[in-house]
Amino acid sequence: MSEPQLHHVFCPGASAKNGAAGREGGPLGHRMAYWQWGDAHNPHVIVCVHGLTRQGRDFDVLAGALSRHARVICPDVVGRGHSDWLQDGGGYQIPVYAGDMLALLAELHRQSPIRTLDWVGTSMGGLIGLAVAGTPGLPLPAPVRRLVLNDVGPALELAALQRIGGYVGQTGRFDNLQQAADAMWAISKGFGPHTPAQWIALSRHMVRPLHQPGGTPFDPLAEVDGPLTLHYDPAIGDTFRDVTEEATAQGEKALWQLYDHVGAQTLLLRGAQSDLLSASTAYAMAQRGPRARLVEFDGVGHAPTLVADEQVAAVTAFLVDGPPADLS
Repeated sequence: MSEPQLHHVFCPGASAKNGAAGREGGPLGHRMAYWQWGDAHNPHVIVCVHGLTRQGRDFDVLAGALSRHARVICPDVVGRGHSDWLQDGGGYQIPVYAGDMLALLAELHRQSPIRTLDWVGTSMGGLIGLAVAGTPGLPLPAPVRRLVLNDVGPALELAALQRIGGYVGQTGRFDNLQQAADAMWAISKGFGPHTPAQWIALSRHMVRPLHQPGGTPFDPLAEVDGPLTLHYDPAIGDTFRDVTEEATAQGEKALWQLYDHVGAQTLLLRGAQSDLLSASTAYAMAQRGPRARLVEFDGVGHAPTLVADEQVAAVTAFLVDGPPADLS
């Protein structure tokens, strides 16, 4: 499997902690990194967006499969991976992320016209996808044709949000990659069974040298060696520590409105043991709005990593071959 290319796009709005705006000549803004797979001139673009504390290399296996058919773009959402960190941690919100994706799509379209646009979003990446696909009137280069929501929906279980809030922001210190991988596995068993090689591959891009200031350039090809820390801004966890039942209910109402406005054909993936996306919410999503096709994976909680063959096959069939009859 070939390696992706790392690029950056300037996103206006929230300012970066490390002065990216000054480098780009604007008063406010930040840089977002993205990984590109496949032919840079392919008019079919698939954007794959990761979960809360993750980064774009989570999609290596899926992107490698899809890149034979499309230009695949896997951003590091701001505050993660090789993107800038924000000066104000309060900016780590879905509207800011969605605005960044519009800047990314505009830049991709400028480089080579986008004729077909698809979206794969895991957890937070799915919520960003709802904002992009479900908000009328956005300046998209093409409407979102097909949307894959990976273990996320408009209704999020409060207990799961509180569970996530219990660890997000604790980026830690690790002597080596294996120690970091073991620590991440302790809080990620909901991802389902993985071989040691699969888990190391998923963990490798989650760490950076502890001495490297967060949000500053870091050689993506450098060997990771200790001491290490996780590759995201701890401030992204601030909003999770104050999550309440009332705020969750208000957010749910807004997300259902976005979902009901989605015009894309939608595939909903669910870990059968997920604590974030309940079975009742998943079934409701199959009955309203875009009437998502639901596929569940046994032995998996929150969230499928899209590494296992059956998970990759389900997404690839939907995006490349068209919605198969057995997904109905």
